[in-house]
Amino acid sequence: MNKTTRYGLIGCGMMGQEHLKNIALLPKTAVTVIFEPDAAMREIARRLAPQARFVNTLEDLLAQDALDCLVITSPNFRHAEQMLEIAAKRPLPLLVEKPLLTDPADIPRLKNVAATYPAPIWVAMEYRYMPPIAELLKRAPDITGGVRMLSIREHRFPFLQKVDNWNRFNDQTGGTFVEKCCHFFDLMRLVMGSKPIRIMASAAQSVNHLDECYGGAVPDIIDNGYVIVDFEGGQRAMLELCMFAEGARFQETLSAVGVAGKIEAFVPGPTRFWPGDLGPPPIPVVEISPRTPKRPTILEIPVDQTLLAAGDHNGATFYQHRGFLELVQTPGARPEVSFEDGLWAVEMGMAAQLSASTRRAVDL
Repeated sequence: MNKTTRYGLIGCGMMGQEHLKNIALLPKTAVTVIFEPDAAMREIARRLAPQARFVNTLEDLLAQDALDCLVITSPNFRHAEQMLEIAAKRPLPLLVEKPLLTDPADIPRLKNVAATYPAPIWVAMEYRYMPPIAELLKRAPDITGGVRMLSIREHRFPFLQKVDNWNRFNDQTGGTFVEKCCHFFDLMRLVMGSKPIRIMASAAQSVNHLDECYGGAVPDIIDNGYVIVDFEGGQRAMLELCMFAEGARFQETLSAVGVAGKIEAFVPGPTRFWPGDLGPPPIPVVEISPRTPKRPTILEIPVDQTLLAAGDHNGATFYQHRGFLELVQTPGARPEVSFEDGLWAVEMGMAAQLSASTRRAVDL
């Protein structure tokens, strides 16, 4: 296709800026219109996309002719209302950042939107596209003989500072298990290929943000927890989250086990946080461990330095955008991460939040 694909971007905070950098790496693309109400974020976005026109409202953005697709990277609690407005006024192909929504009351309305939306909706689940995780996803069925157990551990840094501190509160994020962990619930469903039926969680806010106060309110987001998920096929998965553990070489570890063997992926955190005096950042690793014969093998999965410099997700945002661009350019194509996938991830996160707060298992 010779035509330049023209993007409208809704929100240019930290994640929106990562999207701008990665769209710029793709051939024949241009971000033509941006809606970002915060002045500081707008100036950063202007430097990243000097060709873009900036508008004052979502309505103004949707009124522009020079648009082929839309990307929502606004704060979590804005996603549902913005999807509803887009559907009503100009339903273009849409890439919407996770989570799809934060309020369970929005689920019926968004389901109705998805059922009648005339263009593709792709939910941004970047972790699927991290090269070491993508390698695990590709190899896991053969290495394991069918995954029976999946363990995901994320030991990372606390939530970063965002505009107006919106990410400090459950009512604006959906809660940590929705905001941060919907990625992992999406991976669980993808690996298991089965329906989750029960969730049990234990979690707390033990360390982070306890000495902060915004408008008289102390942040209420959890910073550590465990989640166990039972699946219809008899498989089970576990998430271990700690958001005050950024001192390690690897930020995420995924371990998939079946009757034939085990495969694990080890993913470093953002390269910009790696101390320069320790030398180059760690290289992602995949370890394959068959049961018979015992021959553990370690594979390095290096990530292109240009992609590492364009964001905090080990190149995943680029690969995701490459797929979305192909979707936009291919009539009748279907998104790799569907609205249904995104909704399941949110509903699993909401169930984990409920389980942790009520100290009981939640059936799905």
